[in-house]
Amino acid sequence: MAIWLNVFSARYSDCFKLAKDIIIAASMLSADFSEIGAALVQIENSGVQWVHLDIMDGAFVPAITFGDKMVADIRKKTKLVLDAHLMIENPQNQIDAFAAAGADYFTFHIEAAIHSHRIIQLIHQKNMKAGVSIVPSTTAASLENVLPFADLVLVMTVNPGAGEQTLITECIEKIKTLSRIKKEKNYNYLISVDGGINGQTASAAIAAGADVLVTGSAFFKAQDKKMFVNDINKI
Repeated sequence: MAIWLNVFSARYSDCFKLAKDIIIAASMLSADFSEIGAALVQIENSGVQWVHLDIMDGAFVPAITFGDKMVADIRKKTKLVLDAHLMIENPQNQIDAFAAAGADYFTFHIEAAIHSHRIIQLIHQKNMKAGVSIVPSTTAASLENVLPFADLVLVMTVNPGAGEQTLITECIEKIKTLSRIKKEKNYNYLISVDGGINGQTASAAIAAGADVLVTGSAFFKAQDKKMFVNDINKI
């Protein structure tokens, strides 16, 4: 009986561990920018582990959001991981500024970079984790030569530039591909998914191999944000 209970506990502790290993990143893009402090309190109280920061320049994507000063101000108010997603042209020009602002992850788009490997090196030199992202129309194969060096790979499951979009289901296959490559090559990058993540779509992303789920409007519209997070952690 004792042996059976030990086996039972081991198996189910593994299940719980898998659930807890999913990182949830709340996207500030869906927050009220005039109440950023209050939004951070909501995020911290919910059990979310990361704060996702969408930086847009009006060139790589149509919208303009905010820059390194907002990141620096947020850094003063939280110890959570700051996940900076730069949807901008010439991302290499912003590495120093975001490092000084206190970003933990600096994620740039492969479509906006010529010397991606060099950019990753520069990010690491500034003691940040290096992330690389792809838009829905870009294949996972385009990342092949940078995967050994990346700390995070961000799969956009909507067209970047705005919140409250519906997840493009075809993008799930890219998550599966990146998860397979990670296992086959013994790489260490986290797979992050951004776009249309909610209580209904999270399960497909997790099943495909996602490590990080970025959620914006679904999180901030949830009446009980802690329950929203707990429900995803149970998937």
